[in-house]
Amino acid sequence: MTDIFYGVAHRVGAACSPGACLVAANTQPKLHKAVEARVEGEVGGVVDVHGWMARVTLEMLGQAGLGYSFDNFIDDSTDAYGRSLKMFFPVLSRIIPVVFLIPKLSYVLPKWLLEKALRAVPHADVKHMMQISDTMAQRSLEIINEKKSALLKGDEALAHQVGEGKDIMSLLLKANTAASEAEKHTDEELVAQMTTIILGGMETTSNALCRIIHLLAENPEVQERLRTEIAEAGGGEDLPYDDLVKLPYLEAICHETMRLYAPGQFIPREAAKDTTLPLLQPMRTRDGSVVTEVPVPKGTMLLLHLTGCNTNRDLWGDDMYEWKPERWLGKLPSALDGARIPGVYSNIGFKFALLEIRTYA
Repeated sequence: MTDIFYGVAHRVGAACSPGACLVAANTQPKLHKAVEARVEGEVGGVVDVHGWMARVTLEMLGQAGLGYSFDNFIDDSTDAYGRSLKMFFPVLSRIIPVVFLIPKLSYVLPKWLLEKALRAVPHADVKHMMQISDTMAQRSLEIINEKKSALLKGDEALAHQVGEGKDIMSLLLKANTAASEAEKHTDEELVAQMTTIILGGMETTSNALCRIIHLLAENPEVQERLRTEIAEAGGGEDLPYDDLVKLPYLEAICHETMRLYAPGQFIPREAAKDTTLPLLQPMRTRDGSVVTEVPVPKGTMLLLHLTGCNTNRDLWGDDMYEWKPERWLGKLPSALDGARIPGVYSNIGFKFALLEIRTYA
C-alpha cells in the first residue's frame, strides 16, 4: 500500500465499520436463500461449504472493498473477473520458480520486454496466468473508470453504486483526486491497489470460515454455547453490527481458530536497516556462549513462523495445541499487546476478515 492509502487509513477503518460492513453483510440472506433453494426437497442434501464460502467472501470483499458485485448467488459461478481471481493462487502455485525469477529480471529488463518474454514462455500455466492477469487488469480498469465517472457527478451518483460510495476504493479515489500531482496514483497503480485488496483477503478468509464451521461441527458443546449467546443477544432478530462485535464467545472462537489454524503459516519480511532481534529466552550457541539477541543486518530476509508463535508453550501453556476458545475470555499473554501481524492479532484487513467470519460462522 502507498502513502495515499495510509493517508486515509482512518477513513478506510470506517469502511470496516457499520456503513460498509452492513453493505457486505447484506449478502448473508442471499446466500441463505441460494443454498436453501439447492437442497430444498432433498433428504440429506450435500452442500459444498468451501465453494460457497469462497463465493461469499469474494462478494463481501467486492462490495465493501471495491463497490463491485461479483456474484448474484443465482448462477452456478461468478463472473469472468471473479473466476480469474479464484484461479489466481492455484495457477500461481504451479509456477513458483517463475514467480521468484520475475523480481530479479525486473532489475535488468524494462517492463515491456519482461512482459513480452513471459508471454513467449511455452508453458501452459504461465500462459494461463497471463490470461488471468489480463482479465483482472482490464476489468479493474473498467471499474476504476466507472467510479471516476460517478465521482465527477458527485456523492449522489456514488450513492447509487454498489457500496454506496463507502467502499475502500471509492475512498481511495477521492483521496487520489485531492492529492498533489506528485502523490497521485496512476491508473496502473490503482489497479494494483484493487488486486491487493481482493487477493489479500479472499482465500485466507474463506479458508478460515470453513475451518470454524468444521470445528463447530466437531465440538457441539461449543456450537451450543455460541448459539445460546447469539440467541440471547438478538432475541430472534438479526444482530446489527454494533451488537455483533460485542459477543465475547464468538470473538473468542474467531481468535482461537486464527491462533491454531492461521491461513498464512509464514510471513516474509526484509530488514530495512541494521537491527537486532531480541530472543524470548537466552540461547546457547555452538561455541558455548549465551546470547539474548541476534544481529540482523540490513537486507536480511526473514520468515516469521506464525504457527510457531501461536503454539509456543511458553506463551500459551501446555495446552497450546488444543482448540479452546475460552482461553480468550481470560488473561492473554502479554506478548500479544503490541503484535500486529495477521493471525490472531490486529490490523485493518484482519478486522474486516473478522466481520466476515462473525457474520457467517
